[in-house]
Amino acid sequence: MAFIELKNVSVLFPIYDSSTRSLKNRILPAGLGGRIGSSDGHASVVEALTDVNLKFEHGDRVGLVGHNGAGKTTLLRLLAGLYEPCMGEAIIQGHIAPLFDISLGMDPEATGYDNIFLRGLFLGLTHKEVMARMDDIAAFTDLGEFLNLPIRTYSAGMRMRLAFAVSTSIKPDILLLDEGIGAGDAAFMEKAEKRLAGFTAQAGIIVLASHSDGLIRKMCNTAVLMNRGQVVATGDVENVLKIYNDKIRAASNQANPESNEDTENAQLALDLGPSVAEIAAPEGADSLLP
Repeated sequence: MAFIELKNVSVLFPIYDSSTRSLKNRILPAGLGGRIGSSDGHASVVEALTDVNLKFEHGDRVGLVGHNGAGKTTLLRLLAGLYEPCMGEAIIQGHIAPLFDISLGMDPEATGYDNIFLRGLFLGLTHKEVMARMDDIAAFTDLGEFLNLPIRTYSAGMRMRLAFAVSTSIKPDILLLDEGIGAGDAAFMEKAEKRLAGFTAQAGIIVLASHSDGLIRKMCNTAVLMNRGQVVATGDVENVLKIYNDKIRAASNQANPESNEDTENAQLALDLGPSVAEIAAPEGADSLLP
């Protein structure tokens, strides 16, 4: 049975060459990712996720909501096992299928057939299981004789076809999705959408990161709002989307009403979060942020 529980999970990325950052450089990255602080008074760290507590069970379809840099992709990578918690505990039960960064585990110098093996092994399949799926995967890609060539000779769309075909050949307990998936031309996309619909129906838990309210409403039965690496709200999809959109409107109302860039200014205000005074801590402080 699929199960996910995160207990006080934090993910930190140390930055060892940022001691000479200007005040401007301290402010701008704070809106583009997690919070910026200091780990020991010497090395700065980006707090990509901070004290995250979440619990998902079989049947949950979870939408991750938030601006660019809010922590959605970092959370997906944590759930996929690509990142380890620096603090806290991540309890994950079930076979995970990460359908983001789907070219991970592929070698540009290897042939298409070889990369089917590499990607399959990366996804946790055995050699025998990959062999059993080989013909179906190859047929789905529509790449024909190109599968005998190194994938460095492929176009971006051809590589995406190959990765997508392998990634959707397994039966996942936990499916991790990013809305930015593309799989080639329009004809192939139609076939890919049908395959993806059946693929998602098999998953016990789905976690989807998206900027589309419509897609979240269509696919999810619960939502998580993130901001600067922290969970701001969880629960009913409509309630969480309302909180997020209300924050954007509130920020928009503070923008110059005569400006033609109100929407952009609202998103920037939401992204940047605290004021300059809050970010610029005194010299020698333990953290650049409260």
